[in-house]
Amino acid sequence: MKNPFIVGKRIYLRPLELDDIERCVHWINNEEVNKFLVSGRLPIHKIKEETWIKNLYKDPNNILLAISLKEKDLHIGNTGLHNISWIDRYGILGIMIGEKKFWGKGYGTEATKLMLDYAFNRLNLERVELSVYEFNERAIKCYLKAGFKEEGRLRRRRFKDGRYWDEIVMGILKEEWIG
Repeated sequence: MKNPFIVGKRIYLRPLELDDIERCVHWINNEEVNKFLVSGRLPIHKIKEETWIKNLYKDPNNILLAISLKEKDLHIGNTGLHNISWIDRYGILGIMIGEKKFWGKGYGTEATKLMLDYAFNRLNLERVELSVYEFNERAIKCYLKAGFKEEGRLRRRRFKDGRYWDEIVMGILKEEWIG
């Protein structure tokens, strides 16, 4: 394992490194992966991604981690807690399984649960929230399995495939976390 920070059953989370950037750029520029991302739909390049990562690491309110398979030490995605409010004790979860061949195999659920455990038990946050598009059924199933509840909808927030879709706001409180 390369610099593990949080270790799970099948995956481990580690700091994202600059040598991960090419993989990240490839994922974000892939139409199938990108359509599920709440932030941004414009193409990116290595310079922009490197700047974004460096700025996140300078900001104590953002934690960015790579999701890697323990068995093959393979980087398959990223996760993080963003815009952490240390006063109000909440953060926004972001997650992306970029390697499509690992979709639907439970790695996203495991990473989400590891991040919730970290948020609630190590950072002492009170709540974690996220946004997901209504057409991302796989992610919604993952979040519900991890204990998130739907808290609201931003109606017709995303235009995709010739129609508008709702953005679903989900959250989980520390007392609801059973991890």
